[in-house]
Amino acid sequence: MSEDFAELFASYESQRKTALKAGDKVSGTVISIGQKSVFVDCGASVDGIVDREELLNEAGEVSVAEGETLELYVVGLTDDSVRLSRALTGVGGLNMLEEAYANRVPVEGKVKEQIKGGFHVEVLKRRAFCPVSQIDARYVANPEDYVGQTLQFRITKLTEGGRNIVVSRRVLLEEEQQQASASFFENVKEGDVVEGVVTRLAAFGAFVELSPGLEGLVHISEISWARIQSPEEALSVGDRVRVKYLGASEGKKPGETRLSLSIKQAQDDPWKTVSERFKEGDKVTGKVVKLMEFGAFVEIAPGIEGLVHVSEMSYAQRVHKPGDMVQVGDMVPTVVKQVDAEKQRISLSMRDAEGDPWLNVAEKYPVGQTVQGTVEKRQQFGLFINLEPGVTGLLPQSVMAKAEGDVKYDKLAPGDTVVVSIETVNPGQRKISLGTGKKEDIADWKGYKPKSAGTGLGSLGDALAKAMKKK
Repeated sequence: MSEDFAELFASYESQRKTALKAGDKVSGTVISIGQKSVFVDCGASVDGIVDREELLNEAGEVSVAEGETLELYVVGLTDDSVRLSRALTGVGGLNMLEEAYANRVPVEGKVKEQIKGGFHVEVLKRRAFCPVSQIDARYVANPEDYVGQTLQFRITKLTEGGRNIVVSRRVLLEEEQQQASASFFENVKEGDVVEGVVTRLAAFGAFVELSPGLEGLVHISEISWARIQSPEEALSVGDRVRVKYLGASEGKKPGETRLSLSIKQAQDDPWKTVSERFKEGDKVTGKVVKLMEFGAFVEIAPGIEGLVHVSEMSYAQRVHKPGDMVQVGDMVPTVVKQVDAEKQRISLSMRDAEGDPWLNVAEKYPVGQTVQGTVEKRQQFGLFINLEPGVTGLLPQSVMAKAEGDVKYDKLAPGDTVVVSIETVNPGQRKISLGTGKKEDIADWKGYKPKSAGTGLGSLGDALAKAMKKK
């Protein structure tokens, strides 16, 4: 029985070893670091071996530690080992190039210069050509950016004894993307929140890389709860962000999959706590983010916008359109009038933040007082006289018709000044009724002419006569 078990175990180990072949990409764990080699458990019956020099950093130190996992390629198999490599590097003969080409093993190459149609790449000390379309998996806007970089390539053509070599980096990236995509869909479902890095910004949104070669789009409307005009207002390339996976759809190219992501949905909805943060009567300063015919939307917190209706913009003047008072981007003081968290609506008032001039109008304009005002407009029933910004009274036509003196009320036009008297004040209805001012109540008596011819005693006698008549 023990012999049968030994045979079965040996057969199993043999199958594990023979399952690997040159060109395979494997994931292995570092088990030992030697003077010349690094030993890796790659799942075979024998250890995988990587040249130590291949894992050195710029300081000449080994860049990996025992227990670390590496992604490597099988470059050769023997009875007692599996030769592994990140990519074929260094000086190699034609046989190494042919081996890499036949086994689809990546090779390391340095982009030396940009040439017509692509790049001159040095691979194993030999000259190779990489078409510009094969240097990356995405559109290449600035080919010169790749010059000087050391990258991994796959040999796609090898003829004329190594004198004609064509390489591609794109095929490797697309394979990585397919693997990353398969792993992503296996482990992530719609609604999950994952992390990624912002790789590109466009007018319509931001691209976020979730794993090497796997990107998703965050539409501009899904970047922030706050209203933004461009992704640059909230993000920069290289930012690490948390995103919510919304779903996938087919792309324009065959086999292409587009991922939809959201940054704002990975955060708390600010409207959930709006009732706790803002109460009726609160004074808040916000930024005007949008103008409409009926009012202006003001952002009082990230993602929280309230409406200032055109009727709530000013006590001091009649506002016909919001653009006469504010512009997008203006910071304005407001008062919260109403909060409806369920409908996500907040009513704001700019005029209440400035103060209501009618609050103490009865004290400022007692009945009988004579004041100077400015004609605002004329109607059939009278003249509207502005006493101060936001306070307007009515001088009825019937009062003007009975007025005595040399003031030509029918000739007054908007902008003219006139002396009037306060007849009635109703602060609740915001109404003031005016009368015609008396000439003797104003300081300037210049040009005054008495109504009658007088008593013949001169101006002093006229004044005394008028005083006696009043009594």
